[in-house]
Amino acid sequence: MTGAAIRQTFLDFYQARGHRILPSASLVPEDPTVLLTIAGMLQFKPVFLGQRERLVPRATTSQKCVRTNDIENVGVTARHHTFFEMLGNFSFGDYFKEQAIAWAWELSTQVFGLPADRLVPSVYEEDDEAFAIWRDQIGIPAHRIQRMGSEDNFWASGPTGPCGPCSEIYYDFHPEQGDQKLDLEDDRRFIEFYNLVFMQYNRDAEGNLTPLANQNIDTGLGLERMAQILQAVPNNYETDLIFPMIEAAANLAGLNYATAEDRTKTSLKVIGDHIRAVMHMIADGITASNMGRGYVLRRLIRRVVRHGQLLGISELFTPQVVEVAMQLAEPFYPEVRERDSVIKSELEREEIQFRKTLDRGEKLLAEIIAQGPKQISGQDAFTLYDTHGFPLELTEEIAAEQGLIVDRAGFDAAMEEQRQRAKDAHITIDLTAQADLDALLMDLPHTEFVGYGQPAQSAKILALWANDQLQEQAEAGDEVQVILDSTPFYAESGGQIGDRGFLLGDQWVIRVEDVQKQSDVFLHSGRVERGTVSLGDTLTAQIDRACRRRAQAHHTATHLLQAALKKLIDASISQAGSLVAFDRLRFDFNFTRSLTPEEIQQIEDQINLWISEGHPTQSEVMTLDAAKARGAIAMFGEKYGSQVRVVDVPGVSMELCGGTHVLNTAEIGLFKIVSETGVAAGIRRIEAIAGVAVLEYLNVRDAVVRDLSDRFKAKPEELPDRVAALQAELKTAQKQVDRLKAELALRQSDQLAQSAEAVGEFQVLVAQLEGVDPVALKTAAEKLTHQLGESAAVVLGSAPTPEKVSLVASFGPRVNQVGLQAGKLVGEVAKLCGGGGGGRPNFAQAGGRDPSQLTAALAQARAQLIQALGKE
Repeated sequence: MTGAAIRQTFLDFYQARGHRILPSASLVPEDPTVLLTIAGMLQFKPVFLGQRERLVPRATTSQKCVRTNDIENVGVTARHHTFFEMLGNFSFGDYFKEQAIAWAWELSTQVFGLPADRLVPSVYEEDDEAFAIWRDQIGIPAHRIQRMGSEDNFWASGPTGPCGPCSEIYYDFHPEQGDQKLDLEDDRRFIEFYNLVFMQYNRDAEGNLTPLANQNIDTGLGLERMAQILQAVPNNYETDLIFPMIEAAANLAGLNYATAEDRTKTSLKVIGDHIRAVMHMIADGITASNMGRGYVLRRLIRRVVRHGQLLGISELFTPQVVEVAMQLAEPFYPEVRERDSVIKSELEREEIQFRKTLDRGEKLLAEIIAQGPKQISGQDAFTLYDTHGFPLELTEEIAAEQGLIVDRAGFDAAMEEQRQRAKDAHITIDLTAQADLDALLMDLPHTEFVGYGQPAQSAKILALWANDQLQEQAEAGDEVQVILDSTPFYAESGGQIGDRGFLLGDQWVIRVEDVQKQSDVFLHSGRVERGTVSLGDTLTAQIDRACRRRAQAHHTATHLLQAALKKLIDASISQAGSLVAFDRLRFDFNFTRSLTPEEIQQIEDQINLWISEGHPTQSEVMTLDAAKARGAIAMFGEKYGSQVRVVDVPGVSMELCGGTHVLNTAEIGLFKIVSETGVAAGIRRIEAIAGVAVLEYLNVRDAVVRDLSDRFKAKPEELPDRVAALQAELKTAQKQVDRLKAELALRQSDQLAQSAEAVGEFQVLVAQLEGVDPVALKTAAEKLTHQLGESAAVVLGSAPTPEKVSLVASFGPRVNQVGLQAGKLVGEVAKLCGGGGGGRPNFAQAGGRDPSQLTAALAQARAQLIQALGKE
């Protein structure tokens, strides 16, 4: 059975049993507490929590999922993946255990044809009901039904909230081993392919379990795992869901997967797995960056490219491999073909950029070494690996050439910390975070927002949240969240941060630091500064007008910025994200190159011209269709209702926007671009300031210029020339130092050539040079080898600093022919100096941290050479 047939068979089976087939949710979940969609049930979270009415009593899906908590095991084990599909059937208060188990068994044995004697169910150790169903209704012998503890067979969304026992079905690859002692944790024999969760309890803060009003079913069948079983292959990677991508990569590398060694197969499996993940992530609107989902995407792409390089693929290859993945996916996920050009261009840009990144990694490592460390710290090596994708093995090799070692223990510790962070970030679906507050929000009326027209409003407290629970009162010092019936405070949305200000009662004051919005209910977060606040109190809600004016200036300036980019740079530019704060604005837009200084100046000039012209701003609520007909710009990926607010600067800009704005562009005062950078492949970012923030910015810069002028005794306009002259002097001096060091090494090597020892037909030279750095030591060794000929064996050592040792070995071809290798010898003797290293058979470098042992190390090198070569 093909993977596509397995998927369709599952969906058809449950559709025939009253389930509605629903589409896969996006990998970008609606739930803000989860980074990526990691389970089939995630899209139904509000239904399970009772926060949203069920649309259907039964549903079935094939859900795209991405998990990276076990990324290091991808390609190593038989069934770890970043991307996988979870086939699921769900009941929302409809059927329960008996029906779920019966259908799962029928599907597995009668439809997929799995032999009953190869299936082993597990149940929660206290779930006698599920045990009885498997034994009495399905007919499984009692000794084959495995009771397991809560760690394996009790599903919980978090420390509190909906939970319940689960029952899993395992496939037995080796039934000939008997069923008297079944160890389901033996993944060489068993694979869990179907998990049935019986969501029937609610757990409170004390750990007490009470029955839910509705008993729900949440199941998951792993598509890749079922494909491995039905296609009778040794691992998930060799199924038709992944193996075509592996074959494509192998062909590009000129390899045969069947005869490849294990390390090569691992690299091919990583490419096959990751390419599916990145394809679906880009198709769902994720772009590579250094934060959040974008960081996950970038990391996966870089792992693909790195493993491609390990396979010896020198050409641009990710677009070719992803084409194979798209051909497989598009019949069920047509969006991947609809985003064909976006997916391939994103991969191409990231692959090209990462190859450059590897070059930068070498430069960054050189900068670290230039600081003269005793060793390369584990954290530095991990940063090179994780942030810049620079392989640890390459870091170690380059460090050894400079006489340094890498702190592997520190690197492993940093890796483990990151792995744990990944687990914490991605593996838990917390259905209960602020569950009480979420439930409250569902029952409260929408907050009336009056902040477009007035800065203050009389209001009443509808709910008071303090000390992590609903309260009747809160006192001075308490951190609180307050819900009002109406408010002038703008809640964070559309990139604009929430207002600040005060809630003023007769005898109390709350300072509001942030305002968020959930389901059109505004949450005012802050601290009680004075008095005692009570539920039901009336108050005056007063925004900080100065902060509001700053936000308005920056928000309108953001609209002008997009208009200027479209007018002056490219009409196809669109917004990819923004931040409107009190002190700055940030605008992300799709564009494939950096802006030139001239273009940045033109944009600045155009916006300041619009500001000086005093264009009025107008806002109007209308239907979405009417707004589009008028040409209003919408943000890609943003969800809009049937009624939208349009902010219009006539003749300049018209956008859908719910934010606050100046009444006239003249109120902005002045606009200044602070920086223009790239934040992802094809995404540029402009940071800018407007209004009062410009004056603050200029005051800081003016203070810096004054300080530099005093230090250099120069006028501000003379500073660039003065700094350039100093840089030139420093560069010249450094070149002179490097030249003198090289001359010193070569002069010492000229004298040393005369002291080479004849050992049979070989010339052995082992010596210590004083004050010579690793580069000069390498040059000296190479020159001596050339002078002494093909039978030369040269080992040199130096202590360029009181805490650093450098060693180098250079052998002629005749020395290699008798079995001696430079890398092996120099690595061994470096251990005496508390270091290590290696390299090629004819040339190698090493380092250490204990110069007091250099003489002993060189003596050992000489003894080994004489002993080995004297036998020839």
